[in-house]
Amino acid sequence: MKTRFAPSPTGYIHIGNVRSAIYPYLLAKKLGGQFILRIEDTDRTRFVEGATELIEDTLRWLGLDWDEGPIVGGPDAPYFQSERKAIYQAWAQKLITTGRAYADDTDPATIQQYREKCQKEKIPFLYRNFRPENPPAWHEGLPLRFKADPKPRHWHDEVMGDLDAGPEVQDDIILIKADGFPTYNFAHLVDDAEMGVDYVMRGVEYLSSTPNYLALYEALGLNCPKLVSLPHILAPTGNKKLGKRDGAKSVTEYREDGILPEAMLNYLACLGWNDGTEQEIYHKSELIKRFSLDRIQNSGARYDETKLLWLNGQWIRQIADEEGIDALYNRTVAFWPDAAKPYPDDYRQQVLSIIYDRLKTLSDLHEMTTYFFTDPEIDLNLIYQNKFLKKFSEEELGEMFQTTVTTLEKTPWDPESLQTSLNELLTTLGKKPAELFSLIRIALSFAPFSPALNLTMNVLGKDLTLARLHRVISAIEND
Repeated sequence: MKTRFAPSPTGYIHIGNVRSAIYPYLLAKKLGGQFILRIEDTDRTRFVEGATELIEDTLRWLGLDWDEGPIVGGPDAPYFQSERKAIYQAWAQKLITTGRAYADDTDPATIQQYREKCQKEKIPFLYRNFRPENPPAWHEGLPLRFKADPKPRHWHDEVMGDLDAGPEVQDDIILIKADGFPTYNFAHLVDDAEMGVDYVMRGVEYLSSTPNYLALYEALGLNCPKLVSLPHILAPTGNKKLGKRDGAKSVTEYREDGILPEAMLNYLACLGWNDGTEQEIYHKSELIKRFSLDRIQNSGARYDETKLLWLNGQWIRQIADEEGIDALYNRTVAFWPDAAKPYPDDYRQQVLSIIYDRLKTLSDLHEMTTYFFTDPEIDLNLIYQNKFLKKFSEEELGEMFQTTVTTLEKTPWDPESLQTSLNELLTTLGKKPAELFSLIRIALSFAPFSPALNLTMNVLGKDLTLARLHRVISAIEND
């Protein structure tokens, strides 16, 4: 059994493209089959240098390793359509021989006149109604068109069910362009047949072209593979197909923003599919085991970046808890603030170990950890305007600081002892945790977030903790 992912190297790879790779991959692995990567690069006007490498890198990042295709090879190489011209021309010749294809030397201006004529008459434009009577012999430089045999078409779609279409939607589509390269409509049929593809998965937008594909299968004497139409990923509003204007980014951007591949795979696999349970976190092995075509929904799935971020946070914690903080740390190299670079790995791992459970993305490391590597800028307004602290005078704040410093100077420096001393300070000063702990936390970090206070102090170390408290005491006295 074989499935395939056949992207065009025309630029960045977006989440809709990736989902079209995930489902055939999961199905192939579920059924013990082969997953093919094929690069559909025959539209040379849209070809983007480096886009193929980006596709390959993205699939590898997600763990979607292909069994046949570029780099790994396979029995049906080459896997770039631009290198398969002779194959397409041989199949085209079969259609010419049987009278099912013809060369078309009609100039574009005349074709436009045909279109305008149909517009005036308010009828659909079908090229077969203007088919040339005496077409020339075909050679490269002339488009080659399929000679349609319009009739009712009936087919089964694994997601959409039983479908049909009338002859009015079938036309003389172009098979090979004037530049000698095939169109998608022809090339993918030939390649799927040559490579033995059993399931063809693609976006629901190709449904309207299916009658023409069925006519081609018939004319070529080929069995139609199982067809699987994937509903659109919708914008957050739910009323249109997701696009860049709706805030969706390329997969590369999500990766650079600190989204983990496990989270992206998990999210996109479940965007339009579920296994009938309430489970939300899936390892790749679980997705393979549970995936089935009958659980793909036949309506659009609404994109929700908040859910993706939540899943990413869950995966960050899962990796740290299951594989260890070392495993998570190895993924964070590109995300630390510049100030962290001089610090040794073991110190950064200590920092990561106390903040990882608050991360939504790895890029959050920058904002959440900078104060561990450089003294924060003092902003006394964060103290004076804090909802728990604004009721205290500068004298009262100074007293709280002085008593805290005196106590901490005598405290053994480990998390348990620090927590004991902090609890004792609450009794000594007669303050609530939200009051005293907020004061100390702000003085140490001047950040919107810090981990548990005793853990933060333990990682910062005794000397630095006390030095920062003294800095703030002086700032208040001189304010």
